[in-house]
Amino acid sequence: LARSLAASLGCSFNRVQCTPDLLPSDITGTSVYDQKEEEFVFHPGPVFAQILLVDEINRATPRTQSSLLECMAEAQVTVDGRTRKLPQPFFVMATQNPVEYEGTFPLPEAQLDRFFLKLSLGYPSADEENTILDVLRGAHPIDALGACTDPDTVIQFQTALRDIHVSDVLRDYIVRLTQSTRGHSSVQLGASPRGSLALYRAAQALAGLAGRDYVEPDDVQEAAVPVLAHRLMLRPEQELRGATGQRVIEELLQQVAVDL
Repeated sequence: LARSLAASLGCSFNRVQCTPDLLPSDITGTSVYDQKEEEFVFHPGPVFAQILLVDEINRATPRTQSSLLECMAEAQVTVDGRTRKLPQPFFVMATQNPVEYEGTFPLPEAQLDRFFLKLSLGYPSADEENTILDVLRGAHPIDALGACTDPDTVIQFQTALRDIHVSDVLRDYIVRLTQSTRGHSSVQLGASPRGSLALYRAAQALAGLAGRDYVEPDDVQEAAVPVLAHRLMLRPEQELRGATGQRVIEELLQQVAVDL
């Protein structure tokens, strides 16, 4: 998915395979002394790409996971006291190993909050799996995938989406929905203001994809689960009873009304 996205957008792509011995400098880059020039030369790490895939991020240690915080929040890297901007547009896609727990390090809530969306693809259907077998008989389709746009156009789209109108009523609905996560009986730590902003931006994006220059309540409700569910820290006793972030958000969508 990340590779096809990069190829379609004409963006540069890098992949990081996380392991417990991965160091922060393996991601951000490091300065190496050049004997010929008699100075330190910075060698950029894989994070210096427009589309970055961080595979099995929960296999990296918390120290290495934290090296992505500045990249994701500020789109920049600070090494040896010097700050370097990352190429634009900058997009991080991470995967987690959901099966094996030995040698894994769950992401802390502060870092989960940096991710805009969390999606679960699951297994393909029988028809989809048949299609996969069919299209992969020869060369991989991604190898022949061409760009349908360019990075500059993507940045223009990103700027244009921010002009999509969100009424005061819907802005209030987004805030009330996010704040309601902080008082839910199953939730120990609710969504932060970063969750409100992400839900606001996601609703604008869905409206733009639908060809509208204004946001509707359905846009907010469609985006609520993937945007907010992973930001909730549930109470341990509620998790044992089967509570999940998705169920909490779905319940709140039924309880928090839009004041039209």
